[in-house]
Amino acid sequence: MYRYWTGSAWTEAVTPSPQSTPPPFVPGPTGTSAPSPQSAGRPGAGGAYPGQGQPYGYPQQKRRGVIGWWLAGAAALLAVVVIVAMVVRSMGGTVPGIPDLPGLNPTATTSPDICPPGDDSSALPSAGTQTGWISGGRLAFPALGGEWVTQFDNRVPWGDLAMEQIVTVQEDFDGTPGHDWVASVLVSDLHVGDGFASTKIAAETVLKCVLGIYYSNTTVTQDPISSSAHEVDGHKGWLIETQLGFDIPGLETKGERVLLLVVQTGTDAYALFYASIPDTRKDLIPDARQAMAGLKVTP
Repeated sequence: MYRYWTGSAWTEAVTPSPQSTPPPFVPGPTGTSAPSPQSAGRPGAGGAYPGQGQPYGYPQQKRRGVIGWWLAGAAALLAVVVIVAMVVRSMGGTVPGIPDLPGLNPTATTSPDICPPGDDSSALPSAGTQTGWISGGRLAFPALGGEWVTQFDNRVPWGDLAMEQIVTVQEDFDGTPGHDWVASVLVSDLHVGDGFASTKIAAETVLKCVLGIYYSNTTVTQDPISSSAHEVDGHKGWLIETQLGFDIPGLETKGERVLLLVVQTGTDAYALFYASIPDTRKDLIPDARQAMAGLKVTP
């Protein structure tokens, strides 16, 4: 139901249809009256109550405006809830009462939405190569000899083109020429805008993205071994060591050991050391540890 504003007070009479019923005569404070049906404005007719500048439909229009604000507020609140859920889940947590969102699977079945694609350029890592060192961005490790072969990797989330050394463990494992399964040790800069909240969160987040990107649609299980602070050349870092398990058709190994270290190389600058050694070549784990022990931060 609606009342009419006369310029000084609301009328006692009410009506369910203000657009079709003119307001009753009510004296105003200056002796003026509400407009007659002939002079009263209607929505779209351009008329208005004296001193109000609003057409007859104003009460209804205002009500619709209020509803609009409520709907906009509800939409904004929903957006905030979704963003909070995404951020919390990307850090490995959950938000009670909020259902799972697509694209946030941390088991490597899919890559989380927060993960950027790898570097699609063919440029060499920013620090280039140094004799006797494998250098990608501001991290470098002493080159490994023997079976280890040097190459590049453009799949690192947030990363430049990474510099790595690999050992081929099983050639054409799925019957496709060139689809080789390898042991690898790599270094790369990470580009994350204003940075991560901490090196621990950085390592946990990058690990989830690496699993999603490197293992594609394969379901991967984790058996965490350690997660702790790890400095490199006086720079803060966080090291995660974990054992992965998977079952990929045609692949002999059913798991591998992962060493993932994120180092804060500047105020908002980070770099990554990553090693993955298949269970069928556990003899290569000491090489990976040797590379990590020899890490240095370059200018």
